[in-house]
Amino acid sequence: MSLHVDIITPERNLFSGTATAVQLPGTEGLFQILTDHAPIMAALTSGRVKIDTAKGSEFVAINGGVVEVSGNTVTVLAK
Repeated sequence: MSLHVDIITPERNLFSGTATAVQLPGTEGLFQILTDHAPIMAALTSGRVKIDTAKGSEFVAINGGVVEVSGNTVTVLAK
């Protein structure tokens, strides 16, 4: 099982694909999302999103935003 991850800004799509794990810069510190994670919404601060894919890790810089996790779908609305 894998996660579907979308990281989008008002200007463009920064990442869209599948992952085994996603690490996010939350306002309370770093946290990680794995498959079958409970649904959540959380505020994000500036930092890097780490996306673990079958080809290795990818990093996407964001300037804050929010994340929604539901049904193995991770959607980041970034600034």
